[in-house]
Amino acid sequence: MEEKGISQAVIGRLPRYFRYLGELKDEGVERISSQELSGLMGVTASQIRQDFNNFGGFGQQGYGYNVEFLYSEISRILGLDKTHHLIIIGAGNLGQALGNYMNFERRGFILKGIFDKNPALHGKKVREIAVQPMETVEQFVRENNIDIAVLTIPKSSAVEVAEVLVANGIKAIWNFAHVDLHVPEGILVENVHLSDSLMKLSYNLERYSQSKKEQG
Repeated sequence: MEEKGISQAVIGRLPRYFRYLGELKDEGVERISSQELSGLMGVTASQIRQDFNNFGGFGQQGYGYNVEFLYSEISRILGLDKTHHLIIIGAGNLGQALGNYMNFERRGFILKGIFDKNPALHGKKVREIAVQPMETVEQFVRENNIDIAVLTIPKSSAVEVAEVLVANGIKAIWNFAHVDLHVPEGILVENVHLSDSLMKLSYNLERYSQSKKEQG
């Protein structure tokens, strides 16, 4: 199935479709129309149909979508039908919170190791996984078929750490460090800047407050 040229906006909506369809499946819903899904998600029915048509459509006019089938297909498109091994670099509050998030494993993301340069954290366990010193990360990545590294470290060390990880076979980086990483072609990076999201919320809150004042 042809999937080239699909916009990042469409790709960005796929996890949301997956989440809603999972909830519908758990509730025992067997079929749903684009109009009904639109009402739940706040995305227009035409947008939903356009998004799904990028991957073959999945539905029939007048029949709607089979929820379980569509859930499985989106899971496949997102690569959730495979297992990915990941490590966390940085065992501070954010790193430990991510390590304790059980939903990752239900999606096929298996936490294999946690690393930190702070000796005070070495041996501390996060869901039975002991924090290891950074000196061991290179060998660990090579020997444990690690696909993804999660960076929850200061930006001052993120670039250097990313270079080491890539040199030892990491294929993708989920980056929470407050710096945009530039990596070789073929290495995937998803930057998550929490403060950017908060500032976006602040902007929308300010616009909403101004609108209320103008109304009266």
